[in-house]
Amino acid sequence: MGKTTGFLEFERVEPHSEPAEKRVRHYREFVADLNRDQAHQQSARCMDCGTPFCSHGCPLNNIIPDFNDLVYRDDWHSAIDVLHSTNNFPEFTGRVCPAPCEAACTLNINSQPVGIKSIEHAIIDRAYAEGWLHPQLATFKTGKRVAIVGSGPAGLAAAQQLARAGHQVTVFEKNDKVGGLLRFGIPDFKLDKSHIDRRVAQLTAEGVEIRTNTLVGDWPEHSRVTNWSTQHISAEQLQSEFDAVLLTGGAEQSRDLPIPGRELNGVHFAMEFLPQQNRVNAGVSMPGQIHAKGLHVVVIGGGDTGSDCVGTANRQGAASVVQFELMAMPPAQENKPLTWPYWPYKLRTSSSHEEGCEREFAVATKAFLGHNGKLTGLKTVQVEIRQGQIVEIPNTEKIWKADLVLLAMGFVGPVASVLESFGVVRDASCNGRVSVKADSAYATNVAGVFTAGDMRRGQSLVVWAIHEGRQAARAINRFLMDSGSFDA
Repeated sequence: MGKTTGFLEFERVEPHSEPAEKRVRHYREFVADLNRDQAHQQSARCMDCGTPFCSHGCPLNNIIPDFNDLVYRDDWHSAIDVLHSTNNFPEFTGRVCPAPCEAACTLNINSQPVGIKSIEHAIIDRAYAEGWLHPQLATFKTGKRVAIVGSGPAGLAAAQQLARAGHQVTVFEKNDKVGGLLRFGIPDFKLDKSHIDRRVAQLTAEGVEIRTNTLVGDWPEHSRVTNWSTQHISAEQLQSEFDAVLLTGGAEQSRDLPIPGRELNGVHFAMEFLPQQNRVNAGVSMPGQIHAKGLHVVVIGGGDTGSDCVGTANRQGAASVVQFELMAMPPAQENKPLTWPYWPYKLRTSSSHEEGCEREFAVATKAFLGHNGKLTGLKTVQVEIRQGQIVEIPNTEKIWKADLVLLAMGFVGPVASVLESFGVVRDASCNGRVSVKADSAYATNVAGVFTAGDMRRGQSLVVWAIHEGRQAARAINRFLMDSGSFDA
């Protein structure tokens, strides 16, 4: 524990953000690192609890008290070693993770938690700036080959772990670039894609082969055009050429809203809208891009994807942005004695909301309205929960003007045809989601075929995807080597 009384002496320090009126004019990251003095003071607040609830709250079980103490002692080089011991990609989690570790911080019982996420952000950025990160080559080769389908955070984490264990790893990605939703879902103003490129360069130097523009298994015909894929490999070919296959293709099927008017021009999934802007930012021409300039935009869905739509629409110059949430408005402050150390239910205002957005709660959309096939508005009704059921409130119908509606209601599962091509069993949940069924060792019903990430657990966080990729790598290594010698 660096400073015994630090948590009594210092307040939480938030990293500096560019003002909303300036940052909406560009797509660059706008949150600055803590400087050395700020990081020193923030890490001094860590109490080094006898039971580190923060580590238990983190899906990766990051050794948070240790790297906090090292930052306080100005030993940043050791801090990045500790951080990397559990987290392959702290530059991703330090930017886009909602920080369940902070919710579990002991200080959060009656005060403000330690800024763990901002410290993590500062550690990895300094490590890159100082040139401390280098490829870690395996000391021996096993001769075993592993195919990983999907290059999101789960696939990349597994690839790195397996390559460092000495296996020959090939990652297959249907898009033209690596990263999955890190690249084509999360906006650039939250995660600059150069961070992905640096890690891909490291993975390649460590021996990971990456094959983009490649579809694995059976896909709907339109996907070949949408994702610009040029090659196709059957599931049978992959299974015959590799000793193990890991499916980390994510939960890509967006939840639809099949109500009257769904066919109108102007109603789109969020994952049609967001990737296009990311491609444009990367210098790719997108004829017919879905664009919000001058339009009245309605975002249906109150989660992170909906928030990303709000931020992107504002940057594109939308005339107005409204976000609907089906559930009632949460309390501004959680009941800490009731919820700590778990993730609390409370109102969350994102940076995108701060940039301009009208938020409506307990709203259900009844119909999309239009003229000559083009969206002009929508009809809603207020709802409430009664005995666990969503019930409409009489006489609360309302018409909203809308030129563009973005559906951001979550994801229901992976592409079914891919799973069918491998013959893996799916597991349906009560909320309509479908995922790949796997045992505690991430193994599917098909010998040698494993799964991890959103494809296995359903729509979730980047930090959970990295955790799943690491644990799946450990299970695959044991499967290949019949040994527990490699710890992911």
